[in-house]
Amino acid sequence: MAVETSISDEELLDKLGSARERLMREIRKAIVGQDDVVEQVLLSLFVGGHSIITGVPGLAKTLLVRTLASVLDLSFKRIQFTPDLMPADITGTEIIEEDRATGHRALQFIRGPIFANIVLADEINRTPPKTQAALLEAMQEGRVTVQGVSYELPRPFHVLATQNPIEMEGTYPLPEAQLDRFMFNVRISYLHEEDEVQVVKQTTSAGDYEFERVMGAEEIIAFQRLVKQVPASDTVARYVVRLVNASRPGTPAAPDFVNKWVTWGASLRASQFLMLGGKARAILRGRYNVSCEDVRAVAPAVLRHRVLLNFQAEAEKVDSDQVIRQLIATVPEPKSGL
Repeated sequence: MAVETSISDEELLDKLGSARERLMREIRKAIVGQDDVVEQVLLSLFVGGHSIITGVPGLAKTLLVRTLASVLDLSFKRIQFTPDLMPADITGTEIIEEDRATGHRALQFIRGPIFANIVLADEINRTPPKTQAALLEAMQEGRVTVQGVSYELPRPFHVLATQNPIEMEGTYPLPEAQLDRFMFNVRISYLHEEDEVQVVKQTTSAGDYEFERVMGAEEIIAFQRLVKQVPASDTVARYVVRLVNASRPGTPAAPDFVNKWVTWGASLRASQFLMLGGKARAILRGRYNVSCEDVRAVAPAVLRHRVLLNFQAEAEKVDSDQVIRQLIATVPEPKSGL
């Protein structure tokens, strides 16, 4: 569906609100009981960011990404990350091709699976850092460079990666520099009993379902522009900065528990993603302004992979989500004008 260039921001805002309901309805055909997870992935798409989806096997991480690609009218490629995967298997490579008419030989670039709107990097931590690094330029710049030549990736471009947090044998933890390029780390957990009963019945029956295409590339790009136009007060911006500053040990703003448990706090990119995520959450709820509550709602997904804990936290069985919850409870909203 194309977006008219003359459409106003107010009309686009209304359109996004109705599209959210249709998106959720279509995705629920295949994904049961994970509305919060689905919304976080949608938020990252409407901001133009990338997400890691973390969860134990069998929780429909891959199915979620496939379903999202089916509901959105976007091109989709899946890359299974394995220890023997090479960078060229992701970005593409040059081969020598011969013109049969002239006999002339020339290098021809064969595009890899990264040339898609949505790229599923399945089990991203099962490939060595050299291959993981093949995604860095693509995620940051929206292009890849092969043999000194740059190739633009289609827009919009999103990497949705999955990883298993319980099986560490044969895995390669993502470097902090690459983790920081992911807007969200979305945790997917076990379903409630009633939802799991529904999944068991649904997946062991002969029924099938078809997805309605809800929106396409032009609309998503328009929504991404709209998110950046959402106004934010100085109070919200200052709250974002103070929340991130408080996560950094050794700084004046750091609480005692941060100095005790945290090795490295969140980056400036975390502040940017907190603001953008809050803006996207606001307009998905029909509001053309962002609040501190919107920021708090997206804070766990933005911060959990950016707050690096030390051995003492591990010994005391403290995880990053506990630290983030304490941060949210500790850092007050700034008073107006302060």
